[in-house]
Amino acid sequence: MVNATQSSSSAALFSSLNGSASASGATNSSAASSGAPSAASIQNTFLTLLVTQMQNQDPMNPMSNAEVTSQMAQLSTIEGISQTNTTLQALNSSVTSAQSLQAASMIGHGVLTPGHTLSLANGSAIGGLNLSQSASNVQVAITDASGNPVTTLQLGAMPAGVQAWQWNGTDTTGATMPSGSYNFTVTATQGSGNVAATALAYGVVDGVTPGSSGANLNVGAIGLVPISKVQQIL
Repeated sequence: MVNATQSSSSAALFSSLNGSASASGATNSSAASSGAPSAASIQNTFLTLLVTQMQNQDPMNPMSNAEVTSQMAQLSTIEGISQTNTTLQALNSSVTSAQSLQAASMIGHGVLTPGHTLSLANGSAIGGLNLSQSASNVQVAITDASGNPVTTLQLGAMPAGVQAWQWNGTDTTGATMPSGSYNFTVTATQGSGNVAATALAYGVVDGVTPGSSGANLNVGAIGLVPISKVQQIL
């Protein structure tokens, strides 16, 4: 008589071991924090399954040394993966903390990040752009919050990369516009061809919010901006 435990393949044992280990790990305090079973719970589950399998094996067709060795190798693989995951989680936490501390030094500084908004205050507004290559002519078209044209800035020739620019707050007639939020678009050309240009919004960092994927900057009216999105610090 062959018991079902003995007839199951190594793959089935491997699957059972994973499921049982996860259940045991949920009760372990260190495993609960990382979401992974502990090495001790994995070993206990494996030994329980192995002993049960050996107790119920067919005496006329016992497990071979190769089968036992294979299952021991699977145990080592699972333990290795568990330890690697724990190490990576600790490393990720350390990197996130370090990034947040680094980001804190940016509080009070102006940054350029992808966006089309423009904040006019005291007759001045700062914007930015990122050119994929040098351009012979760059224009910035500014509109009000309702989309009505206000003015067009002729910035002339500019090199490739991130560039900051400033608006004095006047429209096409020279009249001073009221403080508030405006929008803008960037057009760049090199000879008769277009140049890819990314509009960059300007804001001052007033706080840092740690996140699971890294630090986020609180940039005024722009809102939360991942630190990886910052194109330039002014």
